[in-house]
Amino acid sequence: MTLRVFVVAGETSGDFLAARLLQALGPQVGGLELDGVGGAELAKLGLNSRFSMDELSLMGFAEVVPHLPRLIRRLRETAQAARAMRPDLVLTVDAPAFTLRVLGRLRDLDAVKVHYVAPQAWAWRPGRAAKLRGLVDRLLAVLPFEPAFFAAYGVEAVHVGHPIVEQVPALPAFMHRERHMDPVLCLLPGSRTGEIRRHVPLLRATVALLQAPFPELRCVLPTPPAKAALVADLTGNWPTPLLVEAEPERRFARYAEADLALAASGTVGLELALARLPTVVLYRTSWLTAALARRLIRVKYVSLINLVADALVVPELLQERCTPETLAAAAQRLLGEPEAWQAQRRALDAVAHELGAGAMAPSARAAAEVFEALGR
Repeated sequence: MTLRVFVVAGETSGDFLAARLLQALGPQVGGLELDGVGGAELAKLGLNSRFSMDELSLMGFAEVVPHLPRLIRRLRETAQAARAMRPDLVLTVDAPAFTLRVLGRLRDLDAVKVHYVAPQAWAWRPGRAAKLRGLVDRLLAVLPFEPAFFAAYGVEAVHVGHPIVEQVPALPAFMHRERHMDPVLCLLPGSRTGEIRRHVPLLRATVALLQAPFPELRCVLPTPPAKAALVADLTGNWPTPLLVEAEPERRFARYAEADLALAASGTVGLELALARLPTVVLYRTSWLTAALARRLIRVKYVSLINLVADALVVPELLQERCTPETLAAAAQRLLGEPEAWQAQRRALDAVAHELGAGAMAPSARAAAEVFEALGR
């Protein structure tokens, strides 16, 4: 007998995660009947999405407000469709502003309810965590410290490993090589246009300062294909040899070739941890955004590497501390002191294992948790 699943994935990453979980779950339950909202990956499994998932991919107050009437209508339609299906399982993935409201409207529905990717209430507005109590039968967390955080609010969460682990190719060169005599610097200014425009000039000035201690320094800059033209415009007349890498599947090979990364804070930090590539984290934003963040954010660190380790594994140079001089000094220490370089690599290896490297694939662990919740 097939398992009836109502799934709601609000972004491309959630669509990917939901599809990987259901691919692992399907053979265990004798097949799947799908309904709900998703993208291209779930469509491959037979989902005919109720509406375009892109309608939910909105960020920021100014972007959301004009679309509120439509979003409220989609929320009502999604909850009605779930009730009409009478599913065995309701699976919501990430996009908490929408998916948790759907679950709120389905509180009395007789189905197992699972939410995949715990909301980051630990970073800001922690009281949101308590609202999950009674909404879900299983909360699947991707970061190792999240179960303890949610337990304090009476919500049981299970760490299944971070999905980024499944995207990393097996490159043994990551693990044991020594630093190059002539260092290679991996520059990661971010993937958004604003980040790239703010950070590339900063990185240019930093590289210029590093030329004196490291005259044979070379640079590589992985970037999304859609941003390659912008990066090319901003990196003309670079002070050292520079390779702009716009092929996504080659970025891990570029990490393997590098000795140090200067990286904008974000998920890329977890890729660098899995690559065991020593890193300096940087970030600059507008003064207003920074002021709001300082009022709202409730964590000791910004980098996910440091949050997972609960220690300052990688230097964090943010806002007024993010200057060419401070970045060059942090980079020179790691490139010039083999003990510091190796110490960070050992710490990154520990973070990689915390994320789930070397264990069962996170999607398979997530599927096993769902199977157990179903009681099959």
